[in-house]
Amino acid sequence: MSNIKAILGLGNPGEEYARTRHNVGYMVVDRLIEKFRGSWRPGRGEFYYAPIKIGGHDLILLRATTYMNISGVGARDAAAQFDLRPEEFLVILDDFAIPFGTLRLRRSGSDGGHNGLASVIFHLGTQKIPRLRVGIGPLPEGVSSVDFVLSDFSPEEQEKLPEIISRAAEAIEVAVVRGIERAMELYNRKK
Repeated sequence: MSNIKAILGLGNPGEEYARTRHNVGYMVVDRLIEKFRGSWRPGRGEFYYAPIKIGGHDLILLRATTYMNISGVGARDAAAQFDLRPEEFLVILDDFAIPFGTLRLRRSGSDGGHNGLASVIFHLGTQKIPRLRVGIGPLPEGVSSVDFVLSDFSPEEQEKLPEIISRAAEAIEVAVVRGIERAMELYNRKK
């Protein structure tokens, strides 16, 4: 049984960032909002939220309205508005340290060098926050990580992206309905 109550997609606001690698978290929550017919509303603070139901479970989809590096402000504001504990969040983020399309679900852990997750950990005051990393790697040699994550996906990657976003959304559904352990068993494999 899952105790996930909020799905927080990480990304940068604004049209110029909408299709960049760093915005995979936003893409996944947008897929869920579309599938479960939610709609964004402004929260009390630096976030938007959308109430949905997955398999009889009430959930809140979240998007911080700040830039990635201070995403934790939105997480903290949402936690205050909805009385959420850190372990009731599931954070969705990009990760260039894992291969493109690979999903990695964890109950807790370090930020792994991801500034958005670092901000969430800082503002919620613990590393015990479930997260789903979506692989966007590998980081090409000679390219800075900042330039890489803020660039658009290649045409080949764009072709495969819808399937990856759908798999990530499915992994979240399984985590919500059947628990994180079951979702980890099913989705933490190389694709």
